[in-house]
Amino acid sequence: MYLRIEEFEDQHSIPGDFAFGVIDAKEHVRLGANRNPTLEWNALPAGTRSLILLCVDVDVPGKADDVNQEGREIPPELPRTDFYHWVMVDIPPSVHGIAGGFCSDGVTTGGKHQPPGPEGSRQGINDFTSWFAGDEKMTGDYFGYDGPCPPWNDSLLHHYHFVLYATDLARCAVDAKFTGGDVRAAIEGHIIEEVRVTGIYTLNPRLAGR
Repeated sequence: MYLRIEEFEDQHSIPGDFAFGVIDAKEHVRLGANRNPTLEWNALPAGTRSLILLCVDVDVPGKADDVNQEGREIPPELPRTDFYHWVMVDIPPSVHGIAGGFCSDGVTTGGKHQPPGPEGSRQGINDFTSWFAGDEKMTGDYFGYDGPCPPWNDSLLHHYHFVLYATDLARCAVDAKFTGGDVRAAIEGHIIEEVRVTGIYTLNPRLAGR
């Protein structure tokens, strides 16, 4: 089983076209093109009944006190947590990829409610749903893919894991506004094989070499 992302290699930088936020010289951050990257996979293991796709940033600060604050930089030793950017279940084994920009092409204020995906698949909410919960302009249910937008003052590069799971499940036991955490719990004990590609992204000009 393998997974390939056309626009960047494993452990390399994610291009800004696939990010929710990009560096802005005056405002720190502006909205990006927010396209989903092109994914290709094949050589599924015997017994695969459905595929699960997750994209998770594992470097999000566990406390938001210093996030995006002028004159501060988030220390590297701060505890980190997971932030899901894409949650997709019930992808049929007959599907062998997702075209770039097919599931997401631009930022949708309030979130995409019915994002397109492979026939038969279902997409849950990503963690921008909780991040924007208190923002009157941006609040909503963010279904499908929304790309990287780490704090612009973080001292760490963020790592985005695109993980494809081959499972023995005909249908993942999640419904409605399911999350990445819900999916991880539902597929425990049902994973036949998994593969991942990790991309790196930052909005900190110092780390980006700007």
